[in-house]
Amino acid sequence: MKSQKRGLRHRELRMSSQLAHLSVVAQTNAKHTASVIFMHGSGGTGSMVKESMKILFGRNFSFPHIRILYPTAPERSYTPSFGMQQHVWFNRHDVEISAPEDLSTVEPMAEEINRLIDQEVRLGIDIKRIVLGGFSMGGSMALQMGYRFRPEVGGIFSLSSFLNRGSKVYEALKTSQDTNYPPLFMCHGERDDVVPYEWGDETFRDLRELQIKGEFHTFPRMFHTLCKKELEMLHHWLLQILPEV
Repeated sequence: MKSQKRGLRHRELRMSSQLAHLSVVAQTNAKHTASVIFMHGSGGTGSMVKESMKILFGRNFSFPHIRILYPTAPERSYTPSFGMQQHVWFNRHDVEISAPEDLSTVEPMAEEINRLIDQEVRLGIDIKRIVLGGFSMGGSMALQMGYRFRPEVGGIFSLSSFLNRGSKVYEALKTSQDTNYPPLFMCHGERDDVVPYEWGDETFRDLRELQIKGEFHTFPRMFHTLCKKELEMLHHWLLQILPEV
C-alpha cells in the first residue's frame, strides 16, 4: 500500500512538473491585467501551438495587456493511439462523441489547471479576467473547466472541439442554480476529418439549451486545423471579453 501511495505521489509530482512547463507570450505593455490559457490538441505541446498560431496569424498572437500562457499537457498512455505515450489533457476510450468520458483522467487534470489559474490570481489577475480555451482536445478541456470546474472565469473558447454525449458538463449545468456562466466562442471546419463538424455543432446547441450564451462560427473549407480568419475573430473576441483597464 505504501509503495502504491509513493507511486501515485510520484505521478502527481511528474504531472505537475510537466504542466508547469509553459510557453508564454508576454503582453506588450509593462504590466498584464488579464490572462489567457491556451491548451493544445492531443499529441501537441504549448510551444508547438504557439508557433503555429504565429505563422498563421502573421505575427505573434499578442495583446498590449494580456499575457498568454501555453501549457504542455503531461505525457500519458492514450487509448486511441494504442496506448502510446502522448501529451494529452486526458485519456479517451475512443474518439467518438457517443463514447463515455474517462473521468479518472479528466478530474485530476482539472486540478492541475486549477493550480495554473490560481497562480495567475496570486499575481493579481481578477478571475473574471482569465479566459480558458484551446484547440481540439484542448478546447474540450476548456469546456470542462469553464462549465464544470471553474465557472467563475471570464470566458471560454473552443476550436474544432466537442463534448461527449452524456458529459458530466451537461449534468453539472442541469443541476446548477447558477446562470452567470462565462460566454463561449466556438469555431469548427465543415471538412474536419478528425472531429466531425456535426460534433462541434451538436455540442454548441446542447450547451445553448442549457443557457450558455455564445457564438459558433463555421468555416466551410477548413479541415482539422486553425486558420487566419478564425484567429482574427478570436483576437477580436478576446479584446471584447478582456478590454484594457
